[in-house]
Amino acid sequence: MPDTVKTYVLLVEDEDSVRLTLRDFLQKKGYSILVASDGVSAIKQLLDHEISMIITDYRMQILGGDYWIKFLDRYCSDKKIIITSGFLRPEFSIPFDVIYKPYDYDRISELIKEHLDT
Repeated sequence: MPDTVKTYVLLVEDEDSVRLTLRDFLQKKGYSILVASDGVSAIKQLLDHEISMIITDYRMQILGGDYWIKFLDRYCSDKKIIITSGFLRPEFSIPFDVIYKPYDYDRISELIKEHLDT
């Protein structure tokens, strides 16, 4: 039997309640979810697992904001990426899809499906 590599959606969110609730919701939708509470923890997950998509908060205390976006743009160009934020506004230039908080979990689920199907 050939080895199969499990691929994951990485959820990066520093607010515990949002991270864990969204993780549980997406797992119930059938996605394999890994979580990280900041950019540094996310990098560890990226090194340890086959990640196909990243859903990440923009503003986090440890490796968040513009430097996190630059990192994702430079080193994760092979991944599908969605940014979530209660801070960003449409006039800010971000090279990824942005969902503004508060967001609808069903909308995130739809976006994941759209991105992974392409």
